[in-house]
Amino acid sequence: MYEINEIEPLVFQVQERKSKYTVNLKARTFNFAVNVLKLLRTIQNTKENDVINYQLSKAGTSVGANYEESQATNSRADFRHKIGISLREVREANYWLRIMESIEIGKKNEVKRLIQESAELKLILGKIFNKVSDS
Repeated sequence: MYEINEIEPLVFQVQERKSKYTVNLKARTFNFAVNVLKLLRTIQNTKENDVINYQLSKAGTSVGANYEESQATNSRADFRHKIGISLREVREANYWLRIMESIEIGKKNEVKRLIQESAELKLILGKIFNKVSDS
């Protein structure tokens, strides 16, 4: 699905396979955070939903925040650490989105779209994480 190439030390190009389309991961993780927050605005305030709101808002925004931090690191180990945090956070966000889907809260189409986006971000960040460890 995606091809990950290190074009400079700690600078990765993410491309869809068999395509010239390059993924702007900085924009994509930012947009993921914004869309998660917009989705959470649409759910009713209940004790149960408050847990989802809190956990998903933290995880969904942390993905991009840690990716941003990874761009300013000065060592492979620190870069890998920040990417690892982003990966863990997108996995958690995916979990809470699947909970929302299962208990049918939030805008159904938007929940599905964000589940798909989080799954793709998991793949991308996982490949970057693995490439850094292989180097």
